[in-house]
Amino acid sequence: MQVERTIATLQHELPTLFERDLSYDIYSRDVEFSDPVNRFKGKFNYRIIFWTLRFHGRLFFTDLHFDLHNAHQASPETIRADWTVRGTLRLPWKAKLFFNGYSIYTLNPDGLIRTHVDTWDRSPGAILRQFVQAG
Repeated sequence: MQVERTIATLQHELPTLFERDLSYDIYSRDVEFSDPVNRFKGKFNYRIIFWTLRFHGRLFFTDLHFDLHNAHQASPETIRADWTVRGTLRLPWKAKLFFNGYSIYTLNPDGLIRTHVDTWDRSPGAILRQFVQAG
C-alpha cells in the first residue's frame, strides 16, 4: 500500500518540480541522492537541491519542464521513473535544453524512499554544450 502511495505522489509532484516544492513525506530522514554531478545525504540537503533547481530554472530559463513518462514498481523495494527535462534558456539565441533520464528510488522497510539515483542519457558536458547552440 505504501508503494502505491509513493508512486502516486511521485506521479503528482514530479511534473511540477520546477514550479513548486515537493511534500517530502515519502522520503526518509537520511535519504541519499546521486546523479552524474551531485551526491549527498539527508532530507535537508535533498530539499535544498530541489529549491536550487527551481531557483535556477526561473533565473536561467524562459520555460522548463520535467516530463514524467512512467513511474512503476520495478521490484519489491524499488520504483523506477522515466522522464525528460526540456526547456529554453533565457539567452538571445534561445538555446534548447533536452535530455532523458530515469530515477531509481529504493525504499526502506517502512516504505519511505531511502535512495534516489538519477541516470542521464548523455554526459553533463553534452548537456552543457546545448547551452551554446541555437534553439
